[in-house]
Amino acid sequence: MGLSHSRKILTTLFIRHLSSRKVSSKGQMTIPAEIRENLQLKTGDTVSWDLKLGGSVSVCKVRPLDIDYISALSGTLSEWNSAEDEDAYRDL
Repeated sequence: MGLSHSRKILTTLFIRHLSSRKVSSKGQMTIPAEIRENLQLKTGDTVSWDLKLGGSVSVCKVRPLDIDYISALSGTLSEWNSAEDEDAYRDL
């Protein structure tokens, strides 16, 4: 597959206008059904809005955190949790 063919596929996948929505007086809008289906969004799910250069925005479904993993990981970081460490790395 040639490079130009790959670019056409990427353009098709990532640059596509689905629909427009008006923002309500409360700053709300409805996410189009095609986007909800594609992201597999359900009631109560969280989405992330990322502002890109040039004024475009991407929307991603936020995956739930694995609390057990994060708790285990935080226990391994306690060796770097002293006042001396704070002083040493403050300006990084």
